[in-house]
Amino acid sequence: MTVLERSALSDVTRDDATLRRFLHGLPGVDQVGADARVAGLATRSIKTTAKAWAIDTSISMVDLTTLEGADTPGKVRSMCAKAMRPDPSDATAPPVAAVCVYPDLVATAVEALHGSPVQIASVATAFPSGRASLATKLHDVRDAVAAGATEIDMVIDRGAFLAGHYLQVFDEIVAVKGECGAAHLKVILETGELVTLDNVRRASWLALLAGGDFIKTSTGKINPAARPPVALVMLEAARDFHDRTGELRGVKLAGGIRTTKEAVRYLVMVNEVAGDDWLTPALFRFGASSLLNDLLLQRHKLRTGAYDGPDYVTVD
Repeated sequence: MTVLERSALSDVTRDDATLRRFLHGLPGVDQVGADARVAGLATRSIKTTAKAWAIDTSISMVDLTTLEGADTPGKVRSMCAKAMRPDPSDATAPPVAAVCVYPDLVATAVEALHGSPVQIASVATAFPSGRASLATKLHDVRDAVAAGATEIDMVIDRGAFLAGHYLQVFDEIVAVKGECGAAHLKVILETGELVTLDNVRRASWLALLAGGDFIKTSTGKINPAARPPVALVMLEAARDFHDRTGELRGVKLAGGIRTTKEAVRYLVMVNEVAGDDWLTPALFRFGASSLLNDLLLQRHKLRTGAYDGPDYVTVD
C-alpha cells in the first residue's frame, strides 16, 4: 500500500460527513449475484482426505460459548475441559480456538484453562443489546481484561448505525479497542438487524477502519444470524481491507451454524473469497457451540466407519 492510500483511508474518519461519503461510496451489493455466488460455492465437493482436514480445522476454529443467565462456574469449568480435549477418547482431536463467557466468569475460565492454548473471550459493551452509556461499556471491557480475557467480543450500537451516526459508532469501537490492551477485539455487527447487505458491507468497513481485529456476524441472540450471503460480504470486506492496507483482519460467523456440512461449505467460501491466508483460527472462527458435537461425530465416523449415537458427545 502506498503512503497516499494509507493517508486517504485515515482521512475518511476525520468527520461524520467524510466517513458517510466513504461508506456510501462503497460498491453496492448485488443481492441476486451474492445468492448465485453462494449457491455455486455450495456445490463444491470435498473428498475424504480433505474432509478430515476440514473437520479438524473447523474444530480448531470454534469459539465454545455459554452466554446464558443461568451460567455457573461449574458449567464454565466443564466447557473449558471440553475446549481443551473435545473428544476424551481421542487425544488427536485438536483443541478449540477459544471459550467465550460473560465477564464475571472470565476468572473461572482463566483458572480452568491454565497452561492451555485455548483463548479466553468475553462479551462486553452491554451485550447483547449494546444499549448503555460509553462509560458503562468501557467499564465492562476493563473488568473482562483485568480478569484475564485475551479476546473481547463487543457489540456495536445498531440504533446509532441505522440512524446514520457512523462517527459515533466508529469512536466507540476506537475507545473499546483502547481498553483492550493486548486482547484482540471482535466487533459484533448483529447483521440480522442491519437489514441489507449494503449495510453489512458498510458496518464491516466501519469496524475494520476503527481497529477491530475481527468482524463478527452476530450475538447469537437474534435471527437471522450467520447466513452465507452475509458471510460472503464480510469476507470480501476483510479481503478488500487487506488489499488496501496490507493488514490481515479476521471474520467470525456466529449463530445458527450446527452441522459439519455447513462448516465445510464456509471453509470453501473462505478459501475462494478471501484466500487461504484466512484458513486459520487466527483469522476465521465459528461461534457455534452445537457445531462442535456434530464435528466430533463426523470425525469419529470418518475415522472408524461407524455411526455413533448422540451420547458419544457431551450435551452442552
